[in-house]
Amino acid sequence: MSSSVQILLQGSKGRMGQAIIAVATSEGATIKASVDQGDNAAAVIQGVDVVIDFSFHTATLGIAQLCAQHRKPLVIGTTGHTPEEKIAIQQAIKGLPVVWAGNYSVGVTLLNALVRQAARSLAHAGRWDIEVIEMHHRLKKDAPSGTAEKLLKVLLEERQLSQEALTHGREGLVGERPLNEIGVHALRGGDVIGDHTVLFASEGERLELTHKASNREIFARGAIRAAHWLKNQPAGLYAMEDVLGLK
Repeated sequence: MSSSVQILLQGSKGRMGQAIIAVATSEGATIKASVDQGDNAAAVIQGVDVVIDFSFHTATLGIAQLCAQHRKPLVIGTTGHTPEEKIAIQQAIKGLPVVWAGNYSVGVTLLNALVRQAARSLAHAGRWDIEVIEMHHRLKKDAPSGTAEKLLKVLLEERQLSQEALTHGREGLVGERPLNEIGVHALRGGDVIGDHTVLFASEGERLELTHKASNREIFARGAIRAAHWLKNQPAGLYAMEDVLGLK
């Protein structure tokens, strides 16, 4: 890992913010400044190498605009953005090095790659129906999760389908399953950190690819790893696959 990275952390009082603070030193990082709702990030952004955002979907655009103003690389871990917010953020970060991911786990990043390979390999191997199931703690506000959205993006790309192919849960007399449907199921309860399964079902066999997180530290360490990597990258929009060299 490269030399120490100086970080401005937005969302410092949240679960992920606290996890990042807890592992920063062991990951070769210094939280030089931390901000949360009501704090003035502009007053503390000078002198940091990278900004990490794990806040709320309405707060990301402001920190993205501030990073653009001060030419600071940005790691975005916040999820739940509306389509309009995503477009505005993408406009704001043009010309900056940015890692934007819904999940910073090394294992989940590999899951994305395995799901892509499976979808590609099974595309011409008869009919394989796809379901995506995710579960998180009862306090999670957005559904499906950012991780599930990334998995769905991979599947839609490989199947060459549009968003209309997604079916979020089922209720009532829905009829037989269409050929090109991808089912999406968001479960909530207890203190589950994050479970994700992509299920491929065919006649006589079923393939399930699953990742289960038992500690938020894996996401925190991944985000700091992304910050180290991003510190020396040219402008561009990157994913964790870039950070881990999987592309």
